[in-house]
Amino acid sequence: MYRTHTCGELRLNDVSKEVTLAGWVQRVHSKGGVTFIGLRDRYGITQLIVDNNSADTVKEIVGKLGREFVIQTQGKVVERSAKNPKIPTGDIEIAVTAIKILNQAETPPFTIEEESDGGDELRLKYRYLDLRRPPLQHNIMLRHRMAQSVRSYLDSQGFLEIETPFLIRSTPEGARDFVVPSRMNAGEFYALPQSPQTFKQLLMVSGYDKYFQIVRCFRDEDLRADRQPEFTQIDCEMSFVEREDVLNTFEGLAKYLFKSVLNLEFSDKFPRISYAEAMNKYGSDKPDIRFGMEFHELTDKVKGKGKNFVVFDSVEYVGSICAKGCAEYTRKQLDALTDFVKRPQVGAKGLVYIRWSAEGIKSSIDKFYTPDELQAIATGMGAKQGDLILILAGDRKKTQEALGTLRLEMGVRLGLCDNTKFAPLWVVDFPLFEWDEETQRFYATHHPFTSPNPDQLDLFNSNKKEDIQQVTANAYDFVVNGSEIGGGSIRIFDSNMQKQMFKLLGFTQEEAEAQFGFIINAFKYGAPPHGGIAFGFDRWCAIFGGADSIRDYIAFPKNNSGRDTMLDSPAPIAQAQLDELNIRLNLKKE
Repeated sequence: MYRTHTCGELRLNDVSKEVTLAGWVQRVHSKGGVTFIGLRDRYGITQLIVDNNSADTVKEIVGKLGREFVIQTQGKVVERSAKNPKIPTGDIEIAVTAIKILNQAETPPFTIEEESDGGDELRLKYRYLDLRRPPLQHNIMLRHRMAQSVRSYLDSQGFLEIETPFLIRSTPEGARDFVVPSRMNAGEFYALPQSPQTFKQLLMVSGYDKYFQIVRCFRDEDLRADRQPEFTQIDCEMSFVEREDVLNTFEGLAKYLFKSVLNLEFSDKFPRISYAEAMNKYGSDKPDIRFGMEFHELTDKVKGKGKNFVVFDSVEYVGSICAKGCAEYTRKQLDALTDFVKRPQVGAKGLVYIRWSAEGIKSSIDKFYTPDELQAIATGMGAKQGDLILILAGDRKKTQEALGTLRLEMGVRLGLCDNTKFAPLWVVDFPLFEWDEETQRFYATHHPFTSPNPDQLDLFNSNKKEDIQQVTANAYDFVVNGSEIGGGSIRIFDSNMQKQMFKLLGFTQEEAEAQFGFIINAFKYGAPPHGGIAFGFDRWCAIFGGADSIRDYIAFPKNNSGRDTMLDSPAPIAQAQLDELNIRLNLKKE
């Protein structure tokens, strides 16, 4: 037996026990003739001591130890004279009676402790070492607990876990597919699934009325902190349900996870707001409602009311937020906010402010509006003395999005985005279609199998562009702290409605048959009403862990260029493999 206990297990009530531990040497230091060794495994860290009374063979071996050596040690549990309250084992230490080096280690390229001195790329290259650090171990264990809780809840609700294929056919819409060449079918390719969407609908046709899987998905898209080319979904589908059934079931899942993983109780129903309300109040379809600072539209209050202020008079939309207690912001701080909204990723042309301080109302548009007019704007927003009003103007959608980004920035600056607090909600009634001016056609906002809301079928069946643009989807997103954790919809199951959807998306009957013939044909044999949802499992783990990035909740992630620097992948393959796959490369020279 290599060990009787783990390195995070022993406590004061274990004093005087003879124990055997095994693990990695985190550090070795000597003081006053005593050598202290930090021995670590994934359960914790335990201090070992070797002093002048220890056997010569023990002291000889200890003199050879280095960081990350793998060792086995035997000894007696004793109470520490200088306790360490920062770790669970901080009240005890092991007086070593025997020690054995199981494996030596080269000096690692960075410190493997709570805080590392290695940069992101270095730690990704040596990910197997980074995974030894306690923060990442806690993240991976959190992920495990969440996966087990998901399975426990869904099993209790009668769901079956069913696997679907990874090698499928490529379909249009959405992000780019990763493709896999077929050796046995020359010139043909599989695609890796962006989600199991069509398969879970086919399972509903097959009579498996409650399906789920925790499944890997693949999208060839540009990456950022919360995206990876391969990611994990909690994928779910149900038959004979309406939207309320789906929302209630998976709100139950969310509450179960909050309770079982974080010990947080949510007794009230989660708020539900429409897409239109989310944009009008927060400028985002995934609003962070941990704090208020809702929008106030000022268009009618300011347009044509001042002294020829073109910035307001010539635009579609004027909106504002009120930053409580910020009237004393300096000119430097206000200039910094102006620079922030002008960034390309925000997209505003400028920022107008109104400060209501003890000295009265001051504004960057004093020349165009009287103090009384500015006071009326502030009062109408519910502002009070000491508040700062920030105003943006322009096209409605772009300005609302920019104001939403500014709102989030103010939330961060004012310390309103506490990662230990959670504000879940549902966003519903998204637009069913997006119109693209360049291609002069509609695209599905979600996917071609999303049903329109049942009270808008007349608009859906219209041939008028203005009617079709008003149709909302029978769809829903689950949002926590400004992150979209999941999304889904009630599906189209009627073949005539599906034909109309393909027609509105610009598919000919032949194109629809070529791309989706398998599911169109399946629907001919009695498809039940059905709907479902998919949750971003990596992102949900990061939210629960209080992190902004999903990377540290995935054991072996890619970097921002989609590369695995540990394996140096992707990589060229041998010409013999290319020949076997009937593939010829035609790479352009730089």
